[in-house]
Amino acid sequence: MTTSVKDMLSTYPADLGGVDREAMAACIEECLACAQACTACADACLSEGMVGELTKCIRTDMDCADICTATAAVLSRHTGYDANITRSVLHACRTVAKACADECGSHADTHEHCRICAEACRRCQHACDRLLARLD
Repeated sequence: MTTSVKDMLSTYPADLGGVDREAMAACIEECLACAQACTACADACLSEGMVGELTKCIRTDMDCADICTATAAVLSRHTGYDANITRSVLHACRTVAKACADECGSHADTHEHCRICAEACRRCQHACDRLLARLD
């Protein structure tokens, strides 16, 4: 399936070197999907009657959304590429995605939005792992 992420990678005018375009595109897409799920989950948590019990979940959702958005932005820029920065951002993203998946997962039996968010976070975590394994 062609996506705008893949389209943009394919139209980049300079050589991307040995970057695995499929892994890069998948990681950007999963980061964006995770950021959206986390934003929606935090908002849904705020609407729950027991919002006080979901404080850590809301905070983790918000942190994850911010870091995933930043990671997608960094991965979308290729001019002046610095592999060390990319690796650092990917490590941070996989760490927060795992933490958020664990936190939301602990509420998944009670809140469907947390279950969906945990799944999106796991996909993001795995996409970061795959890209990290393919970087030079």
